[in-house]
Amino acid sequence: KLFESQLFTLFGDPNEVRKAEAELDSLRMKEGGHVSLYIADFRSLVSRIRDWGERALIHHFRKGLPSSILDKLASHPSRLDSLQDLMDITLELDTRYHERQNEKSHPQEKKPLASKSSSSHPQNSSSSSQKKRRIFRRGTSPILLY
Repeated sequence: KLFESQLFTLFGDPNEVRKAEAELDSLRMKEGGHVSLYIADFRSLVSRIRDWGERALIHHFRKGLPSSILDKLASHPSRLDSLQDLMDITLELDTRYHERQNEKSHPQEKKPLASKSSSSHPQNSSSSSQKKRRIFRRGTSPILLY
């Protein structure tokens, strides 16, 4: 067992690249899942693969996205020519989606706005104006406070 462990450490899995390619080919993001987790899994697999070009990586990244995100990407105005651009936009769209889902599941109570003319405690206008105006004398100069 120790010998196998040392061999693996020295030489690695001879099928590692093929295994990573197969995993990448079958990697799918769940509908309603989080793009950030999909991106982390995708990058982990890509780090074990050599000699794949940008276009192939973009193809496989898109291939694993759910149709709801692909629909949003189709109507996105930006050109997505790099894998990083595609990941950034996809992450932004997913963040908006989950924020909206959170808003739907926790609707905020709408409080009616009180009108300025109506009040639950009507005030006597003469007493109110008396409270607003108080004249204090300092020496001979009165000061009016509002």
